[in-house]
Amino acid sequence: MEVVKFSYDNKIVRNFAYATVIWGVTGMLVGLIAALQLAFPDFFNDYLGFKWVSFGRIRPLHTNAVIFAFVGNGIFTGVYYSLQRLLKTRMWSDKLSKIHFWGWQAIILSAVLTLPFGITSSKEYAELEWPIDIAIAGMWVVWGWNMFATILVRRVQHLYVAIWFYLATFVTVAMLHIFNSFELPVSFFKSYSWYAGVQDALVQWWYGHNAVAFFLTTPYLGLMYYFVPKAANRPVYSYRLSIIHFWALIFLYIWAGPHHLLYSTLPDWAQSLGVVFSVMLIAPSWGGMLNGLLTLRGAWDKVRDNVLLKFMVVALTAYGMSTFEGPMLSLKNVNVISHFTDWTIAHVHIGGLGWNGMLTFGMLYWLFPKIYRTELYSKKMANQHFWIATLGILLYAVPMYIAGFMQGLMWQDFKPDGTLQNADFLKTVTQLKPYYYLRSIGGLLYLSGAILMFYNLVKTAKSGSLLANEPAEAPAVLEQHGQGKGEYWHKVIERKPVQFMILSLIVVAIGGIVEIIPTMIVDSNVAKIASVKPYTPLELEGRDIYVREGCYNCHSQLVRPLRFETARYGDYSKSGEFVYDHPFQWGSKRTGPDLAREGGNAKIRKSNFWHYQHLIAPKDVSPGSIMPAYTWLREDNLDLSLTEKKIRAMQTLGVPYAKGYDKKAIADLKAQAKLVAEDIVQTTPKQALIGVNKAALIKDIQQKEIVAVIAYLQRLGVDITLQPKK
Repeated sequence: MEVVKFSYDNKIVRNFAYATVIWGVTGMLVGLIAALQLAFPDFFNDYLGFKWVSFGRIRPLHTNAVIFAFVGNGIFTGVYYSLQRLLKTRMWSDKLSKIHFWGWQAIILSAVLTLPFGITSSKEYAELEWPIDIAIAGMWVVWGWNMFATILVRRVQHLYVAIWFYLATFVTVAMLHIFNSFELPVSFFKSYSWYAGVQDALVQWWYGHNAVAFFLTTPYLGLMYYFVPKAANRPVYSYRLSIIHFWALIFLYIWAGPHHLLYSTLPDWAQSLGVVFSVMLIAPSWGGMLNGLLTLRGAWDKVRDNVLLKFMVVALTAYGMSTFEGPMLSLKNVNVISHFTDWTIAHVHIGGLGWNGMLTFGMLYWLFPKIYRTELYSKKMANQHFWIATLGILLYAVPMYIAGFMQGLMWQDFKPDGTLQNADFLKTVTQLKPYYYLRSIGGLLYLSGAILMFYNLVKTAKSGSLLANEPAEAPAVLEQHGQGKGEYWHKVIERKPVQFMILSLIVVAIGGIVEIIPTMIVDSNVAKIASVKPYTPLELEGRDIYVREGCYNCHSQLVRPLRFETARYGDYSKSGEFVYDHPFQWGSKRTGPDLAREGGNAKIRKSNFWHYQHLIAPKDVSPGSIMPAYTWLREDNLDLSLTEKKIRAMQTLGVPYAKGYDKKAIADLKAQAKLVAEDIVQTTPKQALIGVNKAALIKDIQQKEIVAVIAYLQRLGVDITLQPKK
């Protein structure tokens, strides 16, 4: 048989591996800063309160850095290494590999250069603005093109299970990213979501949940199917179980997004589908976990002495825990406690720190000695990293679970007379501070372990030399067609990558088609409310500033039809309220109270002056608050350069502003701003205005960003709930 000699490209693996560690440490550091801002708000939010590092701006930087920089580079590290060896060929194009690497790093750098400056679309896990979205799609295609072309020139007949997951990841993430990123640009740094309200929420969480599924899960399952058997030097436990695991997982996962929107205004049938498919997800998820753990059967004595296997066992255990907890959180009786609380934060970090982080660490410890042709610099240091990281996960997650339970139960606690026990939301905030301290310690430990690993890997690299082009040889295999006698049926499709990829796309697309299209085209799913009107130009500008500052990270705008919520916030939300919201602002976490009725609830309505003081000095107005002081809103002038374009963009999206209103918008904006500023000055205590020129003060305030934010907050809920004064 003819033998073909070739080489594997280890340089691209090395590049992505270093990027994984560097961006991982960076993303974890930003996450630690965000945690410290909640634990020590006086110091980190006020004394070090630069606007570009405020919590609302760096929290999405943390999530993007960890997901797309740390985990993303980790995916590509493992894929570029395993794919070549599984297919017995070098990557199809070294040039495409390099373009992919540098393009992906440029995308990450663009996130670092935009999110802290408030350039955001505000969509969870998809905050980057439209030019970067286009770049992401382009780099994703470059990777997929190179991967698929490599598959087509492979020197093996059948595609190994890891490659199934890589292919499903490519087609599904492309579909999710493109549909969720439909935006109407206003400028190079500003756009509005093409969808509004309920429809935007459904598309966002169809994307958001499945970004977890097909970016944080399926590619890592592919890596698990390659690196766990390699590290254990044992075959995968069950080939047939891997088939069931793969097809069931990718079919069921795509339906589960609506479980993020339980008790919302999303149609009940969509919510129910999300719950049903979420519960069914337990079976394939645990099938994959067990397939990984049982691969180690007979090798458990190795786990005790092999630090790489320790990382992988904890990773698989964390995967099993999070994929059991996720379906449980989708049950309405559990979700009513967990939603909007720190319980969700704990759940997410079990997956992120435990599943993605620990598997990445184990993979890197395995890879570096291989590509640098040397021993790991310090196995003792790697063991120390394992225990530091494991302790860090526990110290992070357990306090957040406790905090989440406390929040959920305190919000629902009623007195015997039927009134809320903790009507003041701040009571639920001040009780959580000890757990925020512990969470910060856990994050610090986990970060310390990652830095220790970085040092260990660098020393490993220096003690060896990179085998940039690793020699390899393989027999030239002739492609067979048709099903051989006695051959298992799935083997046939494994030889046909084009058909395999198309079938994968069909399987994952079914759920999205069934859930999203009816919600888009059936008007009865979003009943109109005649009293709901478009935002005024000043309110629209205020909403954009609210989005820029990341207020949605701490405040929801959705009152669920639950007794404890309507008792605290007012009437429950209706789908017709949000028809002009591009994008929606329902939020996913309540570090602060819900704002859906902030201006429209006569019982809790606050004055313009209260909001003015609260935005500048929240801890003085609300003792115990952990909200940052937005002093720059009082200092920065309101930018009106895009106001007319914003009105025209909204008209394009179907918001019923009168024809030609864009030319009147700025005049109306200034008139409303003057009224708000006059009211602020008129209600300011007289002693604070001694020696102050009121007219000059009004003129100054009305030009500032703070007036627009106040106007927006005072508008929330007004259209359907505010009772007219008698």
